[in-house]
Amino acid sequence: MSPVHPLDEAATARAVIDENGTLVLWSEGARRLLGYPPEEVEGHPAADLLDPAGPGVPPEPSGTRWSGTLSLRHRDGHTLSVWLLAHRRDPKGEWLVVTPLEGEDRRAYDDPLIKAVLTQSPCAMAIYDERLRLYGLNDAMAEVLGLPEARIRGLRISEIGGKRESEELEEQLHDVLVSGEGRDVETYMRTGGEDRAHAWLARIAPLTDTEGRVHGVWLAAHDVTEQYRARERLQLLNEASVRIGSTLDVTRTAQELADVCVPVLADFVSVDLLDPPEHGGEHRAEPPTAPITLRRAAHRSVNPGSPEAVVMLGEVDVYPAASPQADSLIAGRTIVVPDATTTLEEWLSWDERRRERLAKHGVHSSMSVPIRARGQTLGVAALNRFRRPDPFTSDDVLLAEEVTARAAVCIDNARRFSRERETALALQRSLLPQSLPRTAALEAASRYLPAARAGVGGDWFDVISLSGMRVAMVVGDVVGHGVQASATMGRLRTAVRTLADIDLAPDELLTHLDDLAVRLSEDAGAEGTTGEVGATCLYAVYDPVSRRCTLARAGHPPPYIVPPDGPPRQIELPAGPPLGLGGLPFESVELELGEGTVLALYTNGLIESRGRDLDVGHQLLSRALEQSSQSLEWACHAILQALLPVGGAPDDVALLLARTHGLAPSQVTTWDIPADPALVAPIRKQVADQLDTWGLSEATFTAELVVSELVTNAIRYGEPPIRLRLIHDATILIFEVSDSNHTAPHLRRAKTFDEGGRGLLLVAQLTQRWGSRHTAEGKTIWAEMSLVGEN
Repeated sequence: MSPVHPLDEAATARAVIDENGTLVLWSEGARRLLGYPPEEVEGHPAADLLDPAGPGVPPEPSGTRWSGTLSLRHRDGHTLSVWLLAHRRDPKGEWLVVTPLEGEDRRAYDDPLIKAVLTQSPCAMAIYDERLRLYGLNDAMAEVLGLPEARIRGLRISEIGGKRESEELEEQLHDVLVSGEGRDVETYMRTGGEDRAHAWLARIAPLTDTEGRVHGVWLAAHDVTEQYRARERLQLLNEASVRIGSTLDVTRTAQELADVCVPVLADFVSVDLLDPPEHGGEHRAEPPTAPITLRRAAHRSVNPGSPEAVVMLGEVDVYPAASPQADSLIAGRTIVVPDATTTLEEWLSWDERRRERLAKHGVHSSMSVPIRARGQTLGVAALNRFRRPDPFTSDDVLLAEEVTARAAVCIDNARRFSRERETALALQRSLLPQSLPRTAALEAASRYLPAARAGVGGDWFDVISLSGMRVAMVVGDVVGHGVQASATMGRLRTAVRTLADIDLAPDELLTHLDDLAVRLSEDAGAEGTTGEVGATCLYAVYDPVSRRCTLARAGHPPPYIVPPDGPPRQIELPAGPPLGLGGLPFESVELELGEGTVLALYTNGLIESRGRDLDVGHQLLSRALEQSSQSLEWACHAILQALLPVGGAPDDVALLLARTHGLAPSQVTTWDIPADPALVAPIRKQVADQLDTWGLSEATFTAELVVSELVTNAIRYGEPPIRLRLIHDATILIFEVSDSNHTAPHLRRAKTFDEGGRGLLLVAQLTQRWGSRHTAEGKTIWAEMSLVGEN
């Protein structure tokens, strides 16, 4: 129990009734209320205190709380009508019964405005006095508690809630009362006014007078269930990605699935798998037919020993067509009961023994999730809840399906270990770009080849379209082979695309990518695995307007450049540390590239070989790059033929070739904008004239609106100098407004009578995409408008 104020014991009448209806505790407050000393009532039936002429014993409550008014006998013979609040203390049936003795004497709020704020505020608030007795609460808090203020005023929070979480919260109130320092407390509980548990952020602060003396505490409760559940889901998914599939053992992987789901998602989880087909091979792609024979691979419960299990580990059970497991496997989808048409009892009517076992443990909600991988059915996971009072929700279904899907891949990998190379190759190719984007800045060609014997590794490449017609090129290599290396590659590639989207400079991007690799290594180490992440990466950004290319690398082989009028040569670029070391800097180099220059980015598997020196590999690559004057696709083919052995590469290989194209000066126009709103109209006129010159008159109306909004925003919120730049090619028109203010803009929804605030929203509606990027001088706001169909 939480601490009680030394002068506070008699302020509440408190009694405890056991499962047999016998009084086992009688407080001083109860003696004050009815006059009986503890020795006269403890050990006697609580029903003896009821007025014989009253309504009698209340019915057994079905939930964990009951409140109502009963007629009780006083020791001197008269009767009292008393409002009681009762909490079920444990599943066996022990009840705590309380009623306040001093709450009705509390004064009301004096100031009508203060009263209106306290009572009408949407935030649930309560005030507790220096004895931690409820002094007052607003309507929102009364709705949360499910009890009227007049009935519970004068009770402590532990008496109102009657739960362990309420007692812990009362300890926090006491600490704030004593220390005079506020605090925030997170708790997950079901209040009396709720049908399911919620996550709450309780903000507790002391109430002081003008001299700083603490006279009570103030509590405001905020429902943060959505944030809590989102964090819980992300944590479960992260844990699932780390824990499930740590080995190539089927039983271990199935047990990991059950362990991850308990207790975060369910209280009891069982995993039943189909036995593998005879003589090897694969499971049939079509759903199985009933009856279905499944073998128990794993189960896990919040209770030691998993007493809920009907089938023991390793045992086989046959599931008929009416069973939930068979229904789920045949339908190929998750089934949750109870639902709008089926009760849990009906769902389990096929197996009397299982129905009785689950009813004994109080299972109230079940979910059956088929375990499927690569279009094949492997088994089923059954999730049950009995300790958690909430039924499964649609979010729980999605989460269970995602976790189960991850586990299914791991189980299938374990069963088909001999085919790991093909499986990993399919995963690798799904993570690599299926085609390279067509841009005005460059044409590109690529190749990826897995290792001949070691299997698929973590090599990757990408071409990413950036703002201002710029293009990013990236090639990376994760240490190791197999599914883990491919998965790490996917994370790093996704991170690169995300970081590129915010227009980071190459050296800054590699710094952030290095931080991610360090975190991935720490996560793997925390789980006791040897999953340290090591990788190399080369990142380059080409601007077709300035025809300059900025490059940086993290321990990756340096790229080659093939000028249109010269031989191939290696770019002198600071090596930088590999990703995952952390804390070391990266440096970038900027080059000016002529029209038609070819860049060659590759991984070390292309030039390294056990049978030849590294310098020989570079010489072969340089010689093969002379073929790049022809088609890039042909050049890729020639390079692989020249450098890789006939039997295949010992390491996987990624190769990216890109031929740069600059924009003609006639495709770019720039204006210096005076910081005067009155000059926006002349700028629009100049833009319209330029579009006429370019033959884009049909885009003038939209372009004028976009330019007007972007320039006006820069004048109003930016800092001079302000510059407008238009860029166009056959398919797209780009607007760029730059100023020296580093603050990035953001969309907001203007209110009805606001005079501004709609500019960027209008730009977003009129263009295909927009954004901002930071520069050394400030920032640039850009927008892209498609010209397809304009002419």
